[in-house]
Amino acid sequence: MELRGDVYDPNCPTRVIANHATGRWGSLVLGKLLDDDGGAQRFSELRRAVAGISEKMLAQTLQALERDGLVHREVHPVIPPRVEYSLTPLGAHAAKQISELFGWIEENLPNFLAAQEEYDARRAENV
Repeated sequence: MELRGDVYDPNCPTRVIANHATGRWGSLVLGKLLDDDGGAQRFSELRRAVAGISEKMLAQTLQALERDGLVHREVHPVIPPRVEYSLTPLGAHAAKQISELFGWIEENLPNFLAAQEEYDARRAENV
């Protein structure tokens, strides 16, 4: 019998993994690693690419994604040490799904903005 998770079960480990991959920073990091055609990126490159993320949050995010098997961390034995991050095959698959969602959101921005305006106008009428 194959083990399958249930993200709707608060005690299932899939909930934590889903949070790592689809949370605010995890999805952006995965997306940026995919944008670079899955090529390796250094920490500083990722930090610049994911605007607004702190060093601490990027380090925590990369650790979580690495632990979940989505990101590969490679340390090159040079002085100073060079560390690069890339997508694993599992990470590339997840990043493609996230990238498609991001593209859909970007394409539909006018619809979202119109919906927000309409919502705000209704709320203002009821105050």
